[in-house]
Amino acid sequence: QVQLVESGGGLVQAGGSLRLSCAASARSFSTYTMGWFRQAPGKERECVAAIQWSGGRTYYADSVKGRLTISRDNAKNTVYLQMNSLKPEDTPIYYCAARGYSGSYFSHESRDYDYWGQGTQVTVSS
Repeated sequence: QVQLVESGGGLVQAGGSLRLSCAASARSFSTYTMGWFRQAPGKERECVAAIQWSGGRTYYADSVKGRLTISRDNAKNTVYLQMNSLKPEDTPIYYCAARGYSGSYFSHESRDYDYWGQGTQVTVSS
């Protein structure tokens, strides 16, 4: 069982920055594909960024390209989401998710992820 704990959410003004962190309890963290998802009330959960287990491939939703950056530190079992130039529409709860080793398969679909954190709230004021 993998436990994921997010931190770093909070209130920020539009145009500001936040860095989310997700600490994983997995012994083989370096083999997990990691993703950041968000879900606004009444909407489906969407992937905003994902990084392959090797770090060689990343995915970004069109709405966040150029503003959000996902990275991982396998020595610390942690994945990060640097969020810059935040907009009010970036507001919902952000979830960290992990997918067990899957070789070259790289997905940003929520159904493909095995473990989820409890979420951290990001609020961007206009």
